[in-house]
Amino acid sequence: MKILQISASYKPAFVYGGPIMSVSMLSEQLLKAGCQVHVFTTTANGTNELDVIAGKPINIDGVTVTYHKRITKDHSHFSPALLKMVWGKAREYDVIHIHAWWNLVSVLSCLIAVWRNVPVVVSARGTLSPYSFQNKNKGIKWLIHHLLSKPLLKRCYFHVTSTQENEAICDIITPKSITNIANFVKLPAHTIPIIKKPSPLFKLIFLSRIEEKKGLDILISALPALTFPYVLTIAGNGDKNYINELKTLAKDKQVENNINWVGFQHDSKFELLHEHDLLILPSYDENFGNVVIESLSQGTAVLLSEFVGLASYVEKNNLGWICQNHAQSIIETINNIVGNPTNLLRIRNTAPTIVRNDFSENWLIKQYTCLYQQIIFAENQ
Repeated sequence: MKILQISASYKPAFVYGGPIMSVSMLSEQLLKAGCQVHVFTTTANGTNELDVIAGKPINIDGVTVTYHKRITKDHSHFSPALLKMVWGKAREYDVIHIHAWWNLVSVLSCLIAVWRNVPVVVSARGTLSPYSFQNKNKGIKWLIHHLLSKPLLKRCYFHVTSTQENEAICDIITPKSITNIANFVKLPAHTIPIIKKPSPLFKLIFLSRIEEKKGLDILISALPALTFPYVLTIAGNGDKNYINELKTLAKDKQVENNINWVGFQHDSKFELLHEHDLLILPSYDENFGNVVIESLSQGTAVLLSEFVGLASYVEKNNLGWICQNHAQSIIETINNIVGNPTNLLRIRNTAPTIVRNDFSENWLIKQYTCLYQQIIFAENQ
């Protein structure tokens, strides 16, 4: 099979968080499975550009990637060079897989692929959720959706990563099909010992991109009512103005001395997760949540809002706790967790094995290749 992956950004643009890792791992695993894989992307790296050669195929960890210059430096990622290449090369591929929506790379590449009569898979990656429609530029989004996206996406196949995302897609469109397959999550080859260094403080951690939808403001607002000695580590980067707002909130709540801001973590994140007692992800919207699996792989239990895609998995396997995304619910849940530490020890002992089995690379790649094969078969009938 010849698969074209189209994403507005690709590694090493890790500033965009989990989706970068998921798309790159999918591409690498497809290559190992015997597929021919090419990635079209842009030089986007936040407000900066990646230091790569644009317009020529480059080998990135075995995968052929062509980066293209973009004209706009915001989330629209307009790249005429990429679109020109999609137009010229689309029919060379059996399937075109487009990642995310609401950027000009995804929308216009999809339009070209459909026009060129090439089957398209869309992984919205949370961009077509109710929160996304209501959050920013909602008037423009609804206009684009009804004029272009809705008729276009009806002609596509959808890949989702959770039941929650499946339901959100079904509420707005009826695509050719929807298939639920988990993200690839890159876990370390070695297993960190279960034993954790003792600490007089209960160690909480938030590890993710720092943006409004992650609900970090709710967590900070909950801290004054915790009934035990604690420290909160905040690991991640984001808009400086928003981070400063959160730091001001922490100061107003008189909890700034209980918070360590450690910035973006990459290679060291697994050791950091292992050192903590509880990962908290109180998101307003999260289609999957790679960090949940990363945390559990190190034996660190999780507390998630009900709007995190992996909440149902965590609840089903008894690997953590689910709360509502408001301060009082977080306060009550954390105080109960600390008051009953037996479950934390059980999760530390059992979670690493469970998630490594459930998110096995071999199992996941079989599901993805099966999806592509089914699409190719359907299109040839």
